[in-house]
Amino acid sequence: MKIGVASTNPAKTGAVSSALEQLGIQAELIEQAAESGVSAQPFSIEETRTGAINRAHHVLADFDAAIGLEGGVFELDGQLYLCNWGALVTSDGTVYVAGGAQVPLPMEIEKPLRAGEELGPVMDRYAQETGIRQHKGAIGILTAGNLNRVELFSQIVVLLFGQWQANSD
Repeated sequence: MKIGVASTNPAKTGAVSSALEQLGIQAELIEQAAESGVSAQPFSIEETRTGAINRAHHVLADFDAAIGLEGGVFELDGQLYLCNWGALVTSDGTVYVAGGAQVPLPMEIEKPLRAGEELGPVMDRYAQETGIRQHKGAIGILTAGNLNRVELFSQIVVLLFGQWQANSD
């Protein structure tokens, strides 16, 4: 089986690889940069979900399936929350989607996001680190390292493959 991964970000590609290993699925993974077709900083559940779907469609081409993963934020009761979505698109056009953990963002993070900045650089400043989106992600900072971005996206990929498997039986 050949699977297109719509990213070259190590956190996202590592998540797909980890999930497939956990599930015992043998597949050739081909990583490709892919446009999301949404804002650089998705600002709603819908936009984040759409970004994941668009990424998967963008790389599907000659693969058995393609996976798109997208992180974003959304507002609920005046508070911004982190959200993550994934999409798995099969060669026959079937689309499976799943979302991950949602946690509130501190006001120090919320203000620059509302001013138009992207979460990655904001988190780098907040945590005084570099390249957070490539490994632990915002979720790693917000959970004191108890869950990182690879683990979060890996859970989403497991949900996607589980739906595909359930539909294939």
